[in-house]
Amino acid sequence: MRRIMFVAVLLLAWLSTARADERKDPSKDQPKTAVFDFELIDTSLQGEKDGQRADEQARLLRAGDQLRRGLTDSGRYAVIDIAPVRAEAHNSNLQACGGCDVQYAQKLGADLAITGTVQKVSNLILNMNIYIRNARTGRLVTAMSADFRSNTDESWSRAVSYLLRNRLLAPNYGKPE
Repeated sequence: MRRIMFVAVLLLAWLSTARADERKDPSKDQPKTAVFDFELIDTSLQGEKDGQRADEQARLLRAGDQLRRGLTDSGRYAVIDIAPVRAEAHNSNLQACGGCDVQYAQKLGADLAITGTVQKVSNLILNMNIYIRNARTGRLVTAMSADFRSNTDESWSRAVSYLLRNRLLAPNYGKPE
């Protein structure tokens, strides 16, 4: 009888641990999210005159990587690799291609498509925008924007950080009051 009780206790302990592990697995509730690299909209006189700058192109890639890391670290999004469609996405204007960002996200099996732009008015005045679309319907879920000053690595990083903290990951952002 003691052996049966011992086995029953072990079985119950194992079952409760398995159930607790299932509840702890947040990936089941996380939306699969495709975060595409940011795009530059350069309306500055300097951009018109000199064309693309290598430092700004590198900042666009770092901004996307920072956004992906922040979303992953939050535990609220399952960020998926965009490598299979990255080249196609880079050859498209994701803000004006008629929903190709959603099509790329669908190819990846994502629930959400996140795109972003940085508009450069001058080396002093810039604006970062992030757009989240439902990858099944193509509808805009939310959009957010931050103006920032100075065209430096630090200012771009701070803009992404601000949008993550105060918009994307804010507890009540986008919820009716």
